[in-house]
This record gives sequence, C-alpha cells and structure tokens, in this order.
Amino acid sequence: MKPELIITGAAGRMGKRILSLAIEAGQFNIIAAIERVGHPDIGKDAGSLAGTGPIGVKLGGSYPPNADVIIDFSQPEAVDKTIDYCLEKGAALVSGTTGLSDEQKAKIEAASEKIAIVQATNMSVGMNVLFAFAGKVASMLGDDYDIEIIEQHHRFKKDAPSGSALTLAENICKATGKDYPGCLSYGREGKDSLRQGGTIGIHAVRAGDIAGIHSVIFSTLGETITLNHTAHSRDGFARGALRAAKWLIGKKPGMYSMADCLGIS
Repeated sequence: MKPELIITGAAGRMGKRILSLAIEAGQFNIIAAIERVGHPDIGKDAGSLAGTGPIGVKLGGSYPPNADVIIDFSQPEAVDKTIDYCLEKGAALVSGTTGLSDEQKAKIEAASEKIAIVQATNMSVGMNVLFAFAGKVASMLGDDYDIEIIEQHHRFKKDAPSGSALTLAENICKATGKDYPGCLSYGREGKDSLRQGGTIGIHAVRAGDIAGIHSVIFSTLGETITLNHTAHSRDGFARGALRAAKWLIGKKPGMYSMADCLGIS
C-alpha cells in the first residue's frame, strides 16, 4: 500500500507545487490537504487548486483519523497544531515552515524523541549541497576572507533573512568557531558603516517573483570566491520535500536533516 500523506499549507505557493508533484509521482495516497479555517478555498478539490484536475480530496481545516507522514509548509501560527497531531497519531513529519519561534523549535526538537522528523529551511538537493560546502570553504580559507551572504526572494516572503541564509551562516560559524548568531551583521547603513572583522554580513532582497537565490561571498584583498544557488522554480523544494517524506517512512524517532536524507556528509 502507498504511504498516506497529508499536506498542510496546501493552498499556498509551495503547498500547491507539492500537491501537484505528489499527484504526478503517484508514490503517496494523498488523504488530506489542510489549510487554515476560514481560507477562501476551503471545500474546493485540492487537485483542481493545484492545477492537476480533481482527485477527490477537498481542501479542509481538520485532520483525518490517521496518516503516515505530513509535509508542513504552512505558517508559524499553524505549526503547533500539526506537531500535536503527529505526536497523537505517530505520524512522521517533514517540516519546511520557516520563521518559527524559539519555543516552536524546542517543541519540534522534543517531538523528535517520539516521532521521525526531517526539518530543513530548504529542501532542494542543490541548496543542501551548498549548505555542506559553505562551512568547508570557510574553514579552508580562514579569517583573512570576509564573508557576506546575500539572499533574494519574491516580494511576498514575510520573514527576513531567509531561513536558508541563516542556515548558511550557522554552518559557517560551526566550521570556523564564530559566535552564532552574535557575529551576524544584518545589512548596513549610515556614514560610518565600515565592515567589522570577524562578522558575517547578511542581506535580504525582496522583489518580483524570485523563487530563491542565495550567494555566499568569500573575499580578501586580491580575490573573491562566490558560491551561488539559484532556484528556477519551487519544484526543486517540492521534490526534495517529497523525497524526504518517502525516506522518513519506517524511520525510528529522531531529528533528521536533508543531509541525512540525501546522504550528504
């Protein structure tokens, strides 16, 4: 039998792409598509909303009796309800919602003692390769190289900087012994804004319909190295989330990363 899948935030930009690609792949039995109560599309066929045609599953605000795995790309205010459901039903969780509070992060960490969870700020294969390499490059180059992270997203993205930019910074700090998040410098302004040694600059761009561009600049006197990842669409994130959901089935309780799922060390 196919694993039973629930998608939360199913009427959002990411949710629709996950639905569409899940339907296309045919590897899951999609049993529910969840949105906030009062959403204007509640009651409509989820497949039609995703652009694939009717699938007999209506967008709803409540959870079914059981599920094998949930993919959550909702809003922070909806995450607690999803975690509670997973704990009650023993469902695995793929968590891709960003902008979570420290309390919510702690709740997910605690939940991983009872259920299998993949949590990632970015689930594309390419981006996770960048996560792995950014720290390694920083450690090889050393303190003579200034580090700047620039992230670009569409005008509708609420949180800044992106979760992926923060993950890049955190991985660099782990690899170099820098204080995270104490060493981060969020943009610059004013007449006296000279770069401070040992800091990592983070800059957020919000424009148009940019799916996601992340650049890490390592620069010293005489040369610059730039690592860059460009998402052409949301499909890379969606395919990664579905890959993680399939990988999680049958896994023991624990907090797993996309690096675990993809076998990236």
